[in-house]
Amino acid sequence: MMLYRNVLNFLRGSVQVEIECACPERVLNLCAVEEIAFWDLQWLSPIALRLRVTRRGWRALREVCTRADAQASRLRERGAPQLLLRLRTRYALLAALALFALLLFGGNLFIWSFEVTGNETVPTETILRALEKCGVAVGSQGLKIHQEDVRNRALLELPDVAWLAVNVRGCVAHVQVVERQRPPHLYADGEIANVVAARDGLVTRIQALDGQAQVMAGSTVTAGQVLISGVVDSDQRGYRLLRGMGQVWARTWYELSVSVPLTVQEKGQETGAVTRMAVDIGRNRIKIYGKGSMTDPDCDKMTVYRTARLPFGLTLPVTLVTERTVRHAVNETERPVAAACAEGEAQLMTQLQAALEQTGGQLLHHRFDAVRQGTRLVVTLHAECEEQIGVSSPLDIQDMGR
Repeated sequence: MMLYRNVLNFLRGSVQVEIECACPERVLNLCAVEEIAFWDLQWLSPIALRLRVTRRGWRALREVCTRADAQASRLRERGAPQLLLRLRTRYALLAALALFALLLFGGNLFIWSFEVTGNETVPTETILRALEKCGVAVGSQGLKIHQEDVRNRALLELPDVAWLAVNVRGCVAHVQVVERQRPPHLYADGEIANVVAARDGLVTRIQALDGQAQVMAGSTVTAGQVLISGVVDSDQRGYRLLRGMGQVWARTWYELSVSVPLTVQEKGQETGAVTRMAVDIGRNRIKIYGKGSMTDPDCDKMTVYRTARLPFGLTLPVTLVTERTVRHAVNETERPVAAACAEGEAQLMTQLQAALEQTGGQLLHHRFDAVRQGTRLVVTLHAECEEQIGVSSPLDIQDMGR
């Protein structure tokens, strides 16, 4: 509230006044009666005080002082009107202030940046590209955006998004996203299926929830073998066809290999560089400096974006782009075998852990072998694991009858 009053007083302008009177309290009482606002009251002596009033209040205060037989002296004036009065002969500065005010006002009419929230699996770039197809991009007029139309068109471009809203606040478009929750796979009533082995293994435990178990603990199975059958033979009811369900855990064995280079290429001294500069205004780019380019694989490219910013956190749709491409000499050196072996082992363990995460398995035992083949090192992982190998496999009734 205090900040609002200070800004308002600055825009209206204020005058500092010194009043001398035999009874200054009478002047203050008359100000209250005439509704003359004043602030920054300072008592200089029992018969003198200093205060500040608005420019309009100064005219009314002089009449009050005349009625109270008081002497009022105008000391200093400050605020926007006084500032403009001082600048009336400085045309260049006035033009700059007018341009700044125009940019400040006109900037709120256009979208200069986006803030996307609520997306976890759908990339932000995908959402922004879909909005651009709907006519909402950097440089678009925020007042012309039709919320309902943009939402419907964007949802057609984003099948993984269930709801989307674009709220323009100033020059920033806030995009709120609710991603679509994929429903779990529901099996149709009457669907017949077996539980088969996803890979070779030695069964350690089996839990048949529905159907008839075809193996037991200690059985050796191969990939594709039926573990829990959806065809149940009952002496009383005969054959029944249903969906076999359950889990079968088994000990499995993995043998994974990876080839790791024993030589590495390191960047040496800089042999050349190209610098180019451009200005992005909205969706348009203007090249202002530098020609040519480097596309060699030995080149490093670094791009720096500097967006023009105004006070109060506002940004302009003007970005200075500096692109620097540097070419380096390439030196080939031989790396230690131990380092190459450690890199290969790390890659293999990552692959194995990714496979076990899908089945909820665990690693029991493992060992590594390494063989050098020319300029490369072949690292092999031998692992013994325990994992759930049962997967559902639909059963074709026509195939059963053949």
